[in-house]
Amino acid sequence: MRVAVQAEAQPTEARFTDVVRAYVALTKPRIIELLLVTTVPAMFLAAGGLPPWQLIVWTMIGGMFAAASANTFNCVIDADIDEIMRRTRRRPVPRHQVSTRSALVFGIVLGVLATLVLGFGANWLSAGLALAANAFYVFVYTMWLKRRTSQNIVWGGIAGCFPPLIGWTAVTGSVAWPPLVLFAIVFLWTPPHTWALAFRYKEDYAAADVPMLPVVRTAPQVGAQIFWYSVATVVVSLLLWPVTPTGWLYPAVALVTGLIFLGEALQLWRRARAGLQGAQLKAMKLFHYSNTYLAILFLSVAIDPLLF
Repeated sequence: MRVAVQAEAQPTEARFTDVVRAYVALTKPRIIELLLVTTVPAMFLAAGGLPPWQLIVWTMIGGMFAAASANTFNCVIDADIDEIMRRTRRRPVPRHQVSTRSALVFGIVLGVLATLVLGFGANWLSAGLALAANAFYVFVYTMWLKRRTSQNIVWGGIAGCFPPLIGWTAVTGSVAWPPLVLFAIVFLWTPPHTWALAFRYKEDYAAADVPMLPVVRTAPQVGAQIFWYSVATVVVSLLLWPVTPTGWLYPAVALVTGLIFLGEALQLWRRARAGLQGAQLKAMKLFHYSNTYLAILFLSVAIDPLLF
């Protein structure tokens, strides 16, 4: 009898685990990690050192809920695209692991929680900025720009630039030039980061009729855009040094990692001009390094105030 009970319990436990994993997948955890990487360092910079740990915790939880809400809405709206693309067809909505209605309710609940946690845990300016970022991502990028223009990620990427503002305002209660520079860094970094990935999945985007730049422009043209946006990213990253007092660590890290970033972007452009296609372009090498670049750059933003 005991064995039979265990046998009946296992499928239920398995189903519960599958449901939890499906809802977690809706939130796109890897994107949330990247957003938090740009939130917390801004808090250290704003505090000139270590902010109150309770404030860090509440801001991280609120930011996590906010990003999870936006990503969930994105999964619902883009379900038809996700079903076509190889990279995304295993997401929960196309696989019918989570219904559209349930995903919408989940996204709304996460958005409400984000607003309350940031509002009461930090301040209502931070909560308002998070709400604005979500609205921009859902209504401007996902519903309007993504399927209409090759500049979708340029302007739609603004939503992903809000975390430094949210982190800064959580500490200070106001906006200033330093978080705006951090905002600009993420804004300029987003196109080369995303277009490198779009090179890899060009056929997927074309099949889904999404006009990502590599779909509607030649490889050399995209390579040029990636390089010049990378140049702009590095130049703007160095502007943080005169805008806010820092020691030698941040400008040194920004310069060294920036030069590597430019070297990778230049190599991609050269391969594109040489007529290489697909995997030969090694676009994913730039994509992966761009993640490393942003993480190290913002880590130095956090560490610098602790040292000087």
